[in-house]
Parts: sequence; structure tokens; C-alpha cells
Amino acid sequence: MNSPQLDTKAQAVRLTPPREKRRSPLRAAHLFLLPYVILLILFGIVPGLYALIISFAKFVGGRPQYFQAGLDNYITAYTDFRVLDSFSNVLSYLLISIPIGVIGVIFISLWLHAKPGKISTAFRTIFFIPGAFAGPALVLLAFFMFSPTTSPFGVLLTAMGFQNSAEVTLRDNYPVLFTILGFFAGAGGWVSIFYGALDGISKEVMEAAIMDGCNTFQTAYLVKLPLIRTYLAYMVMLTVAGNVQVFAEPQLFGSKYWSPNQIGYAFAFEIGNFGASAAISLLMVTVGLFAATLIIKYSGFYQTDATAS
Repeated sequence: MNSPQLDTKAQAVRLTPPREKRRSPLRAAHLFLLPYVILLILFGIVPGLYALIISFAKFVGGRPQYFQAGLDNYITAYTDFRVLDSFSNVLSYLLISIPIGVIGVIFISLWLHAKPGKISTAFRTIFFIPGAFAGPALVLLAFFMFSPTTSPFGVLLTAMGFQNSAEVTLRDNYPVLFTILGFFAGAGGWVSIFYGALDGISKEVMEAAIMDGCNTFQTAYLVKLPLIRTYLAYMVMLTVAGNVQVFAEPQLFGSKYWSPNQIGYAFAFEIGNFGASAAISLLMVTVGLFAATLIIKYSGFYQTDATAS
């Protein structure tokens, strides 16, 4: 005679649903991410590790002797009198380019999103066109635009007291000039990104804002802007990373040691000290990672509705 306890266990076994087969962890998202990961490893992580190894190497006859230099390359690079000035130049460039770039792109994006239709499409196309020019080509075009005698803005430049292009392209004016170049080269792409983000905002949210009495400015500032803050953080991170590495603009403007990237180039191809050049590049990577970490930490870049609650 079976005991009630055994009957209960047997019944529990029968009622227990069969375990589902373990699903493969591979998802469509991983497949989309795979090409980026491969390129990141090949052209980001591997060169970075190689630069780290080279930074401790001594070069004799053009050949590296690994781990023979100790910290000599770092001392040579970081005590160079041009390094501090170059980072000061880039800092002044960032302090101008980031606020103007972010505010300008946000203003244009919100304005175009508030006026959908053919006009919005036409202006987005117009802003996107300058991005088709590569860095060196854009700089050469800038020489024409910054010359009071040939520029369509020549009257304005003359009114500001500039008589020729040499006066416009002085070293002290580089942060402003590079900001103008960078804005018109990259604004179109960022406007497209922000416009897409704004277009993805739920219509119910927009209708609720209108029903609550928000005008156009209040809707943009209190509703739209907070919902695209992660895109702002993303833009700031890439702008910092790109502007710290500025090279083509000052090089073609005639200044050799204006930016850290130029000094790294000079160490490698003028002096032949690839170890010191690698040390400069690692310093730039460190600055970029530090800035990205701060932006991610204080912007809630990876914050979702679940983590916020």
C-alpha cells in the first residue's frame, strides 16, 4: 500500500512541466554587434596594445628593442616643452567647439522638428552636404572662405578688420576657425541623428504636452530635450575624442606643433623616436577615456527606465 507522502511526490512529478531546452545565447543583437567588435579589436585594441609595447622600446638602427627603454620614452615625451602648449591649445579649442557645436546642433534639430515638411527636408540636406568633404579638402576650401578678397563673406571679414587671409588664419584664431570648420563639416550628420531621435518620441507624449498647455519652446525644452539627453552625451564624447586628435587643420594652416597629434607625428617621422610618439598617443587615449568616463557617469548614459526606478 502506497503512503500518502509517496502519492504526493508522484503527483508533483507529474504536474511539474518539462524543462525547456536551453536557448542559445546568440541573439540578433550579437550578430549586429559582431562587425564592430571585430573592427574594434583589429584597429583599436590591437594597435593600442602595440603602442603600449612600443612605448617601452628602444630603437637602434630603426629596429625596436622591446622593453629596453624603461620610462625614457615617457620622460622624453612628457617633458618636451611643446606638449603642454599643445594640450592647452586643444583645451581652448574644446571649450569653444563643444558648447557651440552642441547648442547649434540642438537648436537646428529642434527647429527643423518643429517645422516638418519639405522645408525641413531641404535644410537637413543642405546641412549634410559639407560633411561630404574630407578634412584636408575642407581645410583647402576654408582658405577660400576665410579670404576677405575671395570669400562670399568678404564684406563681413573686412568689417571685422581683416585685410587678407594671413590675418584671419593667425594661430590665436585657430580655435574659432577650427570650430567653424568642424561645425559645418559635422553638423549635418548630427542633425540627422537628433532629428531621428526626436521623430521617435511617442506622439502620445507630444499630445499630452500640448494638452497641458506647453508652447513650442516649453515642449522643446521640457519634453523633447530630456528624452534625447543620451544622444547629447554621445555627441559630446565623440566630439571630445575627435577634437583632441585634430591634425589636418593646423598642419595645412602651417603650424607644425599646435596639437598633441602633430607632436606625436613629429617624434615619429622627424626624429625617429617611435617610442615617444607612442607615449604621446597613449596620453591622448587616456584623456579621451577619462573624459568619456566622466560623461557616462554624470549623464546617465546607460540608464534605462528600469534602472532609474
